[in-house]
Amino acid sequence: MVVYEGKSYEEISERAAQIVASELIVKPNAVLGLATGSSPVGMYKQLVKWNQEGKIDFSGVTTVNLDEYKGLGPDDDQGYRYFMNENLFDHVNINKEHTYVPNGLEPDSDKACREYDELLSRVGRQDIQVLGLGGNGHIGFNEPDTKFCKGTHCVRLAESTIKANARFFNSPEDVPTEAYSMGIKGILAARKILVIVSGAQKAQALYDIAYGPITPGVPGSALQLHDQVIVLADPEAMSVIRSKGR
Repeated sequence: MVVYEGKSYEEISERAAQIVASELIVKPNAVLGLATGSSPVGMYKQLVKWNQEGKIDFSGVTTVNLDEYKGLGPDDDQGYRYFMNENLFDHVNINKEHTYVPNGLEPDSDKACREYDELLSRVGRQDIQVLGLGGNGHIGFNEPDTKFCKGTHCVRLAESTIKANARFFNSPEDVPTEAYSMGIKGILAARKILVIVSGAQKAQALYDIAYGPITPGVPGSALQLHDQVIVLADPEAMSVIRSKGR
Protein backbone atom coordinates (compact mmCIF):
# COMPACT_ATOMS: atom_id res chain seq x y z
CA MET A 1 0.00 0.00 0.00
CA VAL A 2 1.37 3.38 -1.07
CA VAL A 3 0.02 6.39 0.85
CA TYR A 4 0.43 9.74 -0.89
CA GLU A 5 -0.24 13.04 0.89
CA GLY A 6 -1.54 15.82 -1.33
CA LYS A 7 -1.68 19.49 -0.49
CA SER A 8 -5.47 19.68 -0.72
CA TYR A 9 -8.62 17.77 -1.64
CA GLU A 10 -8.42 19.39 -5.09
CA GLU A 11 -4.92 18.06 -5.64
CA ILE A 12 -5.71 14.49 -4.64
CA SER A 13 -8.87 14.60 -6.78
CA GLU A 14 -6.84 15.58 -9.84
CA ARG A 15 -4.21 12.94 -9.06
CA ALA A 16 -6.98 10.32 -8.77
CA ALA A 17 -8.44 11.43 -12.10
CA GLN A 18 -5.00 11.12 -13.70
CA ILE A 19 -4.70 7.53 -12.48
CA VAL A 20 -8.13 6.58 -13.84
CA ALA A 21 -7.56 8.46 -17.10
CA SER A 22 -4.27 6.63 -17.61
CA GLU A 23 -6.13 3.35 -17.26
CA LEU A 24 -8.63 4.38 -19.94
CA ILE A 25 -5.89 5.47 -22.34
CA VAL A 26 -4.01 2.18 -21.95
CA LYS A 27 -7.18 0.06 -22.01
CA PRO A 28 -10.17 1.76 -23.70
CA ASN A 29 -12.49 -1.12 -22.74
CA ALA A 30 -11.51 -1.05 -19.08
CA VAL A 31 -13.79 -2.21 -16.28
CA LEU A 32 -13.98 0.52 -13.64
CA GLY A 33 -15.17 -0.12 -10.10
CA LEU A 34 -16.76 3.09 -8.89
CA ALA A 35 -17.71 4.63 -5.55
CA THR A 36 -20.20 7.25 -4.41
CA GLY A 37 -20.17 9.72 -1.53
CA SER A 38 -18.27 12.99 -1.29
CA SER A 39 -14.75 11.56 -1.69
CA PRO A 40 -14.75 10.86 -5.46
CA VAL A 41 -16.82 13.90 -6.55
CA GLY A 42 -13.77 16.02 -7.38
CA MET A 43 -12.28 13.17 -9.39
CA TYR A 44 -15.50 12.75 -11.37
CA LYS A 45 -15.58 16.48 -12.18
CA GLN A 46 -12.07 16.29 -13.60
CA LEU A 47 -12.84 13.18 -15.64
CA VAL A 48 -15.93 14.87 -17.08
CA LYS A 49 -13.84 17.91 -18.05
CA TRP A 50 -11.21 15.81 -19.81
CA ASN A 51 -13.86 13.77 -21.61
CA GLN A 52 -15.62 16.88 -22.87
CA GLU A 53 -12.26 18.22 -24.05
CA GLY A 54 -11.71 15.01 -26.01
CA LYS A 55 -8.76 13.85 -23.92
CA ILE A 56 -10.33 10.61 -22.66
CA ASP A 57 -13.00 8.30 -24.04
CA PHE A 58 -15.63 6.37 -22.08
CA SER A 59 -17.38 4.76 -25.06
CA GLY A 60 -15.88 1.30 -24.47
CA VAL A 61 -15.89 1.40 -20.68
CA THR A 62 -17.89 -0.83 -18.34
CA THR A 63 -18.53 0.25 -14.74
CA VAL A 64 -19.62 -1.58 -11.60
CA ASN A 65 -20.58 0.31 -8.47
CA LEU A 66 -19.85 -0.80 -4.95
CA ASP A 67 -23.25 -0.43 -3.36
CA GLU A 68 -26.80 0.86 -3.26
CA TYR A 69 -29.29 1.59 -0.51
CA LYS A 70 -31.92 -1.10 -0.16
CA GLY A 71 -35.28 0.38 -1.08
CA LEU A 72 -34.00 3.20 -3.31
CA GLY A 73 -34.35 3.07 -7.07
CA PRO A 74 -32.61 4.82 -9.97
CA ASP A 75 -35.00 7.80 -9.92
CA ASP A 76 -34.53 8.54 -6.22
CA ASP A 77 -32.26 11.56 -5.86
CA GLN A 78 -30.56 10.00 -2.83
CA GLY A 79 -29.88 6.70 -4.60
CA TYR A 80 -26.49 5.80 -5.96
CA ARG A 81 -27.58 5.22 -9.56
CA TYR A 82 -28.93 8.77 -9.52
CA PHE A 83 -25.67 10.00 -7.96
CA MET A 84 -23.60 8.36 -10.69
CA ASN A 85 -25.79 9.81 -13.43
CA GLU A 86 -25.56 13.29 -11.93
CA ASN A 87 -21.82 13.23 -11.29
CA LEU A 88 -20.49 11.22 -14.22
CA PHE A 89 -22.64 9.18 -16.57
CA ASP A 90 -24.89 12.00 -17.86
CA HIS A 91 -21.84 14.07 -18.82
CA VAL A 92 -19.55 11.63 -20.61
CA ASN A 93 -19.85 9.42 -23.71
CA ILE A 94 -20.50 6.19 -21.82
CA ASN A 95 -23.07 3.55 -22.78
CA LYS A 96 -25.33 3.47 -19.73
CA GLU A 97 -26.29 -0.12 -20.55
CA HIS A 98 -22.72 -0.97 -19.53
CA THR A 99 -22.98 0.77 -16.13
CA TYR A 100 -24.09 -1.37 -13.22
CA VAL A 101 -25.32 -0.65 -9.70
CA PRO A 102 -26.91 -3.15 -7.27
CA ASN A 103 -30.69 -3.27 -7.61
CA GLY A 104 -31.93 -1.40 -4.55
CA LEU A 105 -35.56 -2.06 -5.49
CA GLU A 106 -35.18 -5.84 -5.23
CA PRO A 107 -36.80 -6.69 -1.86
CA ASP A 108 -35.36 -10.21 -1.78
CA SER A 109 -31.88 -9.63 -0.37
CA ASP A 110 -30.56 -13.05 -1.30
CA LYS A 111 -31.71 -12.63 -4.89
CA ALA A 112 -30.32 -9.09 -5.22
CA CYS A 113 -26.92 -10.12 -3.91
CA ARG A 114 -26.74 -13.33 -5.92
CA GLU A 115 -27.63 -11.51 -9.14
CA TYR A 116 -25.00 -8.84 -8.55
CA ASP A 117 -22.31 -11.42 -7.89
CA GLU A 118 -23.30 -13.18 -11.10
CA LEU A 119 -23.03 -9.86 -12.92
CA LEU A 120 -19.56 -9.22 -11.50
CA SER A 121 -18.48 -12.64 -12.74
CA ARG A 122 -19.79 -11.92 -16.26
CA VAL A 123 -18.20 -8.48 -16.47
CA GLY A 124 -14.83 -9.67 -15.20
CA ARG A 125 -12.47 -8.20 -12.63
CA GLN A 126 -12.18 -4.47 -12.26
CA ASP A 127 -9.06 -2.98 -13.82
CA ILE A 128 -9.19 -0.35 -11.10
CA GLN A 129 -11.51 -0.06 -8.09
CA VAL A 130 -12.13 3.40 -6.62
CA LEU A 131 -12.90 3.56 -2.91
CA GLY A 132 -13.69 6.12 -0.27
CA LEU A 133 -13.18 5.38 3.41
CA GLY A 134 -15.70 5.59 6.23
CA GLY A 135 -14.82 7.11 9.56
CA ASN A 136 -15.21 3.67 11.14
CA GLY A 137 -12.96 2.06 8.52
CA HIS A 138 -15.68 0.78 6.21
CA ILE A 139 -15.12 0.39 2.47
CA GLY A 140 -18.17 0.15 0.26
CA PHE A 141 -20.81 -0.54 2.87
CA ASN A 142 -18.73 -3.27 4.51
CA GLU A 143 -19.22 -2.25 8.13
CA PRO A 144 -17.10 -3.36 11.11
CA ASP A 145 -17.99 -6.96 11.98
CA THR A 146 -16.58 -10.15 13.44
CA LYS A 147 -15.89 -11.58 9.97
CA PHE A 148 -15.17 -10.38 6.44
CA CYS A 149 -18.12 -10.84 4.08
CA LYS A 150 -16.77 -12.16 0.80
CA GLY A 151 -19.63 -11.70 -1.63
CA THR A 152 -22.28 -9.06 -2.23
CA HIS A 153 -24.46 -8.91 0.85
CA CYS A 154 -27.19 -6.95 2.59
CA VAL A 155 -25.68 -4.75 5.29
CA ARG A 156 -27.34 -3.32 8.37
CA LEU A 157 -25.75 0.12 8.41
CA ALA A 158 -23.87 1.22 11.51
CA GLU A 159 -25.31 4.13 13.46
CA SER A 160 -22.17 6.16 12.71
CA THR A 161 -22.65 5.58 8.97
CA ILE A 162 -26.29 6.63 9.14
CA LYS A 163 -25.32 9.82 10.98
CA ALA A 164 -22.52 10.57 8.52
CA ASN A 165 -24.90 10.16 5.55
CA ALA A 166 -27.76 12.08 7.12
CA ARG A 167 -26.43 15.31 5.59
CA PHE A 168 -27.60 14.07 2.20
CA PHE A 169 -31.19 13.54 3.38
CA ASN A 170 -33.93 15.81 4.73
CA SER A 171 -33.59 14.22 8.16
CA PRO A 172 -31.68 11.34 9.82
CA GLU A 173 -34.93 9.35 9.87
CA ASP A 174 -34.95 9.35 6.07
CA VAL A 175 -31.61 7.55 5.77
CA PRO A 176 -32.10 3.89 4.79
CA THR A 177 -30.85 1.46 7.41
CA GLU A 178 -29.80 -1.26 4.96
CA ALA A 179 -27.78 -1.42 1.77
CA TYR A 180 -26.52 -3.93 -0.76
CA SER A 181 -22.71 -3.89 -0.89
CA MET A 182 -20.00 -5.58 -2.88
CA GLY A 183 -18.06 -7.80 -0.48
CA ILE A 184 -14.38 -7.73 0.42
CA LYS A 185 -13.65 -10.50 -2.07
CA GLY A 186 -15.17 -8.47 -4.89
CA ILE A 187 -13.15 -5.39 -3.95
CA LEU A 188 -9.87 -7.27 -3.62
CA ALA A 189 -10.46 -8.93 -7.01
CA ALA A 190 -9.59 -5.63 -8.72
CA ARG A 191 -6.21 -5.42 -10.41
CA LYS A 192 -5.57 -2.01 -8.84
CA ILE A 193 -7.28 -0.19 -5.97
CA LEU A 194 -7.43 3.59 -5.55
CA VAL A 195 -8.54 5.02 -2.20
CA ILE A 196 -9.45 8.72 -1.81
CA VAL A 197 -9.46 9.98 1.79
CA SER A 198 -10.28 13.54 2.86
CA GLY A 199 -10.87 15.21 6.21
CA ALA A 200 -9.73 14.90 9.83
CA GLN A 201 -12.71 12.67 10.65
CA LYS A 202 -11.08 9.95 8.51
CA ALA A 203 -7.57 10.30 9.97
CA GLN A 204 -7.73 7.51 12.55
CA ALA A 205 -9.41 5.15 10.09
CA LEU A 206 -6.69 5.86 7.53
CA TYR A 207 -3.98 5.02 10.05
CA ASP A 208 -5.82 1.84 11.03
CA ILE A 209 -6.23 0.53 7.48
CA ALA A 210 -2.63 1.31 6.55
CA TYR A 211 -0.74 0.36 9.73
CA GLY A 212 -3.12 -1.46 12.06
CA PRO A 213 -3.84 -5.18 12.25
CA ILE A 214 -5.90 -6.84 9.55
CA THR A 215 -9.26 -7.31 11.21
CA PRO A 216 -12.93 -7.33 10.19
CA GLY A 217 -13.39 -4.76 12.94
CA VAL A 218 -11.70 -2.36 10.49
CA PRO A 219 -12.89 -3.62 7.09
CA GLY A 220 -10.52 -1.40 5.11
CA SER A 221 -7.56 -3.14 6.74
CA ALA A 222 -8.16 -5.99 4.27
CA LEU A 223 -6.59 -3.72 1.65
CA GLN A 224 -3.21 -4.63 3.15
CA LEU A 225 -3.66 -8.02 1.48
CA HIS A 226 -3.63 -6.44 -2.01
CA ASP A 227 -0.37 -5.69 -3.78
CA GLN A 228 -1.50 -2.64 -5.80
CA VAL A 229 -3.23 -0.12 -3.53
CA ILE A 230 -2.72 3.62 -3.86
CA VAL A 231 -4.13 5.89 -1.14
CA LEU A 232 -4.48 9.60 -1.90
CA ALA A 233 -5.07 11.65 1.25
CA ASP A 234 -5.27 15.35 2.05
CA PRO A 235 -3.30 16.87 4.99
CA GLU A 236 -6.21 16.59 7.42
CA ALA A 237 -6.67 12.90 6.70
CA MET A 238 -2.92 12.35 7.20
CA SER A 239 -2.82 13.98 10.66
CA VAL A 240 -2.78 10.79 12.72
CA ILE A 241 -0.21 9.10 10.47
CA ARG A 242 2.07 12.14 10.79
CA SER A 243 1.60 12.31 14.57
CA LYS A 244 2.81 8.72 14.86
CA GLY A 245 5.88 9.42 12.75
CA ARG A 246 4.89 7.26 9.81
